[in-house]
Amino acid sequence: MERCGYSADYSSHFSVGGVSVRVAGDHLRSVALALPLMPFSTELTNADIDLRVEWVDRLRSCPDRPLFDSGALWRLHESADDFRFEFTAAVFGNTPYKELLVDHSFARATLRVSETAMRLVPDTAPLDYPLDELLIMHRLTQEKAIELHGCGIVRANGVGNLFVGHSGAGKSTTTRLWTERGNVEVLSDDRIIVRRESSNTGRMLIYGTPWHGEAHYASPGSAPLSRIFVLEHGDRNRLTRLTESQAVAELFARSFVPFHRHEYVDCALSFLQELVSAVPVFRYDFEPDQRAVDTILNLHD
Repeated sequence: MERCGYSADYSSHFSVGGVSVRVAGDHLRSVALALPLMPFSTELTNADIDLRVEWVDRLRSCPDRPLFDSGALWRLHESADDFRFEFTAAVFGNTPYKELLVDHSFARATLRVSETAMRLVPDTAPLDYPLDELLIMHRLTQEKAIELHGCGIVRANGVGNLFVGHSGAGKSTTTRLWTERGNVEVLSDDRIIVRRESSNTGRMLIYGTPWHGEAHYASPGSAPLSRIFVLEHGDRNRLTRLTESQAVAELFARSFVPFHRHEYVDCALSFLQELVSAVPVFRYDFEPDQRAVDTILNLHD
């Protein structure tokens, strides 16, 4: 973290999936990164998202009907100028313990944190989950990128394979099988961001995220994407190449896309079409043993 010379006294920076965030505030606790975000800390001076943290005595719930209600930790309201995310948890009482105000392009945001609520759990970081993921996930709607439910495995040659699947499909098992063989890097065992490389190569890249699964792999690394496999449990190891339309449908069903605005959905579908045109996608019925790894290693498409 560093002192900065304009409106705020302190700032920190982090980057997830090619999205850089600058966090500014008047004291150190405002800009402290939650533990899962610390490996993603950077020294960036420019940022895609500029986030200011402010502390207030208390917050009140918005009386209007929300645009979206997660049914758990957060609700979303929309005005003509911005979005308002309200975060609640039983441990903090009945009123929001923080709220995020962010413009429609997800480039500038203000996070208001309740002093009253935070006294109940003083070690809570302002940018704790799920705020960090919501911020990145919504910013991806403005770019050629998407978050997918999957594990990313980078082989010794530096090329990445992406294994996508619903909960229970075998992502943690796949991670274990590959790490047992050694000489691989696991970017994440649960959530991966895919985006097109900014250069003219046209390559797709996979990025690790802080939001890990049971195996607790969460790397800030990235790698070129070679193949995508849709995991399914099977009685033998079998690969089936999917058509582009099949692949888009399967990946969309395993994506993290804000559904409250149709343009976000359209953007995601458009990018997925680009993705499956560039990278082969297979349905992968597999058995949970080392023969599953051999099947991928022996694949020549």
